[in-house]
Amino acid sequence: MIRALSRSASFALILAASPVLASSHDVTITRDDWGIAHIDGKTDADAVFGAIYAQAEDDFPRVEANLLTALGRRAEAEGEDFLWQDLRQRLWIDPVALKRDYAASPAWLRKLMDAWAAGLNHYIATHPDDQPKVLIRFEPWMALSFTEGSIGGDIEKAALKPLAAFYGGEASPLALAMETVRDNEPRGSNGIAIAPKLTANGHSLLLINPHTSLFFRSELEMKSGDGLHAYGASTWGQFFIYQGFNDKLGWMHTTSGADNVDEFVEQVSKKAGKWFYRRGNALKPFVVKRVTLRYRKADGSMGERTFTTYVSEHGPIVRAESRDNTANWIALSLMHRPVAALSQSWLRTKARDQAEFLKVGEYQANSSNNTLYADAGGNIALLMPQFAPRRDARFDYRLPVDGSDPAADWHGFYERAQRPDVINPKSGWVYNSNDAPWRAAGEGTSDSAHWPATFDQVGANPRGDHALELLGKAKGLDLESLRALAYDPHMPLFEDLIPGLPAVQAGDPLGGPVALLKGWDRRWSAGSEAMSLANYWGDELEADVRRTLPRTGNVFDAMRATSGAQRLAALARAVSRMQADFGGWRVPWSEVNRYQRTTSAIVQPFADDKPSLPVVFSSARWGSLASFGTKQYPGTKRWYGTSGNSFVAVVEFGPKVRAMAVSSGGASGREGSVHFNDQAELYASGRMRPVYFYPEDLAGHVEKTYRP
Repeated sequence: MIRALSRSASFALILAASPVLASSHDVTITRDDWGIAHIDGKTDADAVFGAIYAQAEDDFPRVEANLLTALGRRAEAEGEDFLWQDLRQRLWIDPVALKRDYAASPAWLRKLMDAWAAGLNHYIATHPDDQPKVLIRFEPWMALSFTEGSIGGDIEKAALKPLAAFYGGEASPLALAMETVRDNEPRGSNGIAIAPKLTANGHSLLLINPHTSLFFRSELEMKSGDGLHAYGASTWGQFFIYQGFNDKLGWMHTTSGADNVDEFVEQVSKKAGKWFYRRGNALKPFVVKRVTLRYRKADGSMGERTFTTYVSEHGPIVRAESRDNTANWIALSLMHRPVAALSQSWLRTKARDQAEFLKVGEYQANSSNNTLYADAGGNIALLMPQFAPRRDARFDYRLPVDGSDPAADWHGFYERAQRPDVINPKSGWVYNSNDAPWRAAGEGTSDSAHWPATFDQVGANPRGDHALELLGKAKGLDLESLRALAYDPHMPLFEDLIPGLPAVQAGDPLGGPVALLKGWDRRWSAGSEAMSLANYWGDELEADVRRTLPRTGNVFDAMRATSGAQRLAALARAVSRMQADFGGWRVPWSEVNRYQRTTSAIVQPFADDKPSLPVVFSSARWGSLASFGTKQYPGTKRWYGTSGNSFVAVVEFGPKVRAMAVSSGGASGREGSVHFNDQAELYASGRMRPVYFYPEDLAGHVEKTYRP
C-alpha cells in the first residue's frame, strides 16, 4: 500500500532534490533586544538568504501575501473577489517572460535571486506549522515580479471597475473597497537631508520618514564579506533595503508627483475576426494573449477562468472609452523593467559615495520615487525619478492622448542633467513631502517654467509649507533636534482655514466651537480639545470639496477656497458627529486618536473595547510632518490608524554612522512574540531608540545568535 507523504516530508524531499533549495549558505543571524535581525553573511548571496529567512520568521504570511499580489495569484488564496486584481497584475507580470528575464540576468543577480528562493524554501521546509497558503515552492525568477518596494506600484493606476467591464465581468464590492483609499490620507512620505554647515558637529544628517500602511516593512541590518553593510526597512518579500543607509550614505524615497504613467486612446476596428488599432495611416494588429487564472472557491476547491487580453505598442488595454460616439480602447504605458529595477534597488545599497549612487541611477528603473540623499562626504541631494519619459508639450498627458498620432509617443527618457534634481544647494538643506521640486531647498529653488510639466502633477501641500517654515531657520542640528523637527506639532492648513470661520451671533450653538478653534495655537498635543474638533471639522470640509473636485484639482487649494458658510456648515456637522460619538465636542485628542494592534491580521479588526494607545501626532492632511492616518470603523467611535509613520529614522554620517529609529508595532508580526508591540509606546509618543549598527553598538543588546 502506498501512503501519501506529509506536507513537511514533501518539503524535505524538495530540499534534498534541488540544489537551489539547499541550506548551504554561510550566514549568521543575531537578534537584538528589540527582536531586530542583524544578518552577517560571507557573501552577498549569503546575506540575502539570511535576510529573507529572518523576514519569514517574523511574518511569513505578509511575505507570501505581498508575493501573491505581485505575481497575480491572490485569488488562489482569497477567492474569486481578487480575480480582477490578479488579471490587472498579469497584464504585465508574465511568468514565462520573467523566467526568460531571469535566465538572461547577469550572474551576480541570479546568485541573489537563487539565494532569495533558497531562503524562503528552507524556511517553509523547516517550519511545518507555518505553511504557505499557495506558494509551496519559491522559484528564483519570482523575485523579478516585485522589484521596487513602493506602497503601491504603477500597475495599480489601472482602475479595477472599468478593467473588469472591458474583460467581461464585474469587480466585486470587496475588490472595489480594497482599491479605494478610504481615509483620504496621503500615501507618501517626508525626507530631509541636512548639509554639514547646518549641523552641530559638521556631519550630514538624513531624515527617513516613509508614510505607508503600518507594519508594511521589516527593519533589519545586512552585512557581507562582499562589502555590503546596510540598515533600514525592507518591504516584506524583498531582499534589499528599500529605505535606509550604509556606512557611507543614506537614501529616503518619497512617492513622486512626477507623471511617468500615461494612457493612450487606441482607435480600434475589427476585420476578419481580428482587432486592429490605428497608427498614423496604417492599421496594426493587437498582440493577443490568453491569461488563465486560478481562484479558490468557497468549498476550498480551485476554479479557473481564462481571459483574452490585448496589447498595443503603448501597453496592455485596461478599459474602453467612448469618444465622439466611437468606441476606443485605452492602453496604459508604464515602466516595466524587472531586471533593471531589481539591479538598481540592490546596487544602491552598496554605493560608497555620491558618484556611485548617481551611477546606479543610470539603470533608469525608478519611476515613482523622489530620493533624498546624504553622505559622509557632506553631499545632500533631491533626485527625481530616473524613469522620466520625454513627451511632446502639445499634448496634455494628464488625460488620455491620441495613440494613433506618433507625435504623442514617448521619445526616450530624460538624462540626469535634464531633470530638476537639486544637488548641494546653498541653503544647506533639501526636503520633499510628495510635492514638486521647485522649492526643495527653499522658495525659488528652481523655476517650474524651465522644466517639462511631467515633473510636477501635484503642486504644493501643507507638509511642504511646514518643512519650509522649519528648515528656513534651522541651524546647529543634531540627531535629537532633527527628530524633534520631524515631530513638530504645527499644522499649517488650519492657519489658512480657521481665520475664514465667520463670527456667529451670541447664543449660537457654534459660538463655543468657533471660539475654541480661533483661540487655538494650531498644534497637536495629547490633551488638546481643539485638535479633536479641528480633526472632525477638517474631515467634513475635505469630504465636502472632494464631491466636486476635478480630476486634476488640488484638494488643499479647494479647501482654502471654501466660503465662510461652507466652513460653518462643516463645523456644524463635525460638532454633531462628536456629540454622537463622545457626548460633547470638548474631547482630548488622546481619547480620539488611537493605535491598536491586537492580532496579526493584515486587516486589523478595530474595536473600542480592546486595548489601544493614544497617539500624539495627527493626520498629514493638515500639514503635520509626522503622520498618523486614522478613520472610524464600523462600531467604533475612536479613530484608529492604519497608515502614516511606519519605519522612521534619523541618521548622522560622520567618521562612523550614528542613528535612531522606531517602527510601528515591533519587529515581529507574531502575536505571541514579545516583539509584536514592544515599540508601540515609543512610536505613539514620537520617540526613538538607538540603532545598533556596529558590533560595539550591538554588544550587550543581543537576544540570540543562530545559523538558519
